Amino acid sequence: MKKIVFAFALITSTLFSQNSDKTCEILNKINVLIQTEHIRPKPVDDSLSVFVFDNLINELDPSRNIFFQSEYDEISKKYRHNLDDLILQNDCSFLADITTKYKNGLLRTKTVLEKIQAEPIDYNKNDTIRFYKKSFAFYLNKENLEKVWLKKLRYQILDDIVETSDNLDSIKTNFKSIEAVSKKLILTNEICRINTLLETKSKQDEKLYNFFCTYFDPHTAYFSDDSKSSFVASLSKEHLSLGMTVNLNEKNEIIVEEVDPNGPAFKTGQIKKGDQIVSVSNEKETLKVSCASLESISTMILSESNKNIVFTLKRNSGKSFEVAIEKQVMKDEENSVFSFIIGKESKIGYIKIPSFYADLDGNSRKGCADDVAREVIKLEKDDIEGLVIDLIDNGGGSMEEAIKMAGMFIDYGPLSVVVDNKQEQTVINDPFRGLIYKGPIVILVNSNTASASEFFSSILQDYNRALLLGSTTLGKATMQTILSLDEEKNTDFLKITINKFYRVTGKSHQYVGVTPDVILPEFYEDVYQKESDFPTAIKNDSIKPFLKYRTYVKRNLITKIATNSTIRLADNYYFNDIKKINQKIDKLVNVPKSEVLMTLDAVFEQKKRISALWTEIHTFNDDNNPLDVYNSTVNQFLLGVYPTEKTMNQYQIDNLKTNPYLNEAVNIITEFNGSK
Repeated sequence: MKKIVFAFALITSTLFSQNSDKTCEILNKINVLIQTEHIRPKPVDDSLSVFVFDNLINELDPSRNIFFQSEYDEISKKYRHNLDDLILQNDCSFLADITTKYKNGLLRTKTVLEKIQAEPIDYNKNDTIRFYKKSFAFYLNKENLEKVWLKKLRYQILDDIVETSDNLDSIKTNFKSIEAVSKKLILTNEICRINTLLETKSKQDEKLYNFFCTYFDPHTAYFSDDSKSSFVASLSKEHLSLGMTVNLNEKNEIIVEEVDPNGPAFKTGQIKKGDQIVSVSNEKETLKVSCASLESISTMILSESNKNIVFTLKRNSGKSFEVAIEKQVMKDEENSVFSFIIGKESKIGYIKIPSFYADLDGNSRKGCADDVAREVIKLEKDDIEGLVIDLIDNGGGSMEEAIKMAGMFIDYGPLSVVVDNKQEQTVINDPFRGLIYKGPIVILVNSNTASASEFFSSILQDYNRALLLGSTTLGKATMQTILSLDEEKNTDFLKITINKFYRVTGKSHQYVGVTPDVILPEFYEDVYQKESDFPTAIKNDSIKPFLKYRTYVKRNLITKIATNSTIRLADNYYFNDIKKINQKIDKLVNVPKSEVLMTLDAVFEQKKRISALWTEIHTFNDDNNPLDVYNSTVNQFLLGVYPTEKTMNQYQIDNLKTNPYLNEAVNIITEFNGSK
């Protein structure tokens, strides 16, 4: 028996050693590329070690209820300041050591959960719970393990119970039966989640690679062949798709929200809007929605390598059924440019650009810039007097497309200065002589306007070619490229930050964002993560201006119109109410929480406050001065040819009719035309 155990231990050790060698091999290949190509390489030292270790541990145990404090202290002493040396020495066995301790922690937690599941919970015992926004110190020990989990589960059960009704008296009357259902559901899901973590075949390697990468900046990342394919596909408006969208309902169940009549899900004849997804399978594994992470489910559904997916679905709480779907290449309607006309007398064109998607094959003219050009031509046939370009929630994409598109609206001249890691400066010039459109432009931006869309909007702002309206953008002024770690294998890749770009003024919006000419509030603006919130984000700087360029109009005209807009909106109830609601959201999300009593009454009151806030947000709208939104003459004709597009088209129109940002953009263009 001892020989068998010894042999097993030897095999396990050999496997860990092999995995360790491969892990270190990839890490050192990543480091070689970063040190030679990154815009701001840093040494692999104790600072990196601390960053990687802390992020890895926070990823494994964010709630501090798996590792004992003694275990954390032990691995922290061994590795927190030594990962850099171990990686450079090609010894990555630390990952197996940490993972083993983590899985031991999961096993003992599972034992505690099974014990709690079998025993009644005392809800009358005086106790409180506190929530933390950021990570906090490890404190768990053997003696308080059950107590910590009992407190967590007691709150979760109470929270689930108060979601069953808005009538507290009714809940109290039926507490025993409701509690039994909630307790069973929550404990079953927690145990299932732990089983999933124990059984998962995915290792911590990729997380380690990415924490190593993000030490240098937030946008440098490791890609496996699969994740690279998915990333590249996200930059296109056509990709493999199931032809359906899903969403979370109030019970955190994944529900089919829409089924595209042109897609493979619809063609099965079995999937309907409102169906609940119970589990998702590919050829390798099955993920249960109730206990797998949303990230893992999303990855399985969206991955380009998972061409065939099997869903287990449930309809109206009935019997479960399975549906197999094979993805097909489809146009992504939510990632495609579209346009409308606003107003009958003074016709204003409107173009929505969801992202700077690209024609990655280089020959089909399906890129964002060409699509925008086509929409501008359609709108000009109806003699528009101004143009609104909507970049709200546009997270960027292809810089090549952004350069092409900026060139379409600038007559000629420099667009930007690019600086590499050798501090060499390269000027990006307008690739097109002349303008596709000569009228006034307003660009709508917000906190989620990022990267390529910031690049585009800042160019038009510096040339006084457009007035920017909205809230300060994300603050990313760096460029990335994808490089292979080994060109012979081509299985591992690095998305690496290689350049910073500067505005024609010599300034940069890196870290600080692009400031609009007219600043307006938006929901959640204090909650959205900006570039400056990342601890390793590259800081803002500037270069000495040397470029000559000719602005479209005088800056004082833009300033005058922007000032008038600000005065006009000073008493606007919509935007003032957004500010008030944002203060409530900020208090709910960002302000450190006081202790919450672990009683049904206290949890019910907390739920009422939060529900009231979400109701206030979701029912908030602007019913005043609805805009007249309609299709251009060309698009009206195309809708007759492609009638399946009508539902989406009407949905887009309805959303724009009461858009207060668009309403003010129209006012600005009207004033600009009146000032000529």
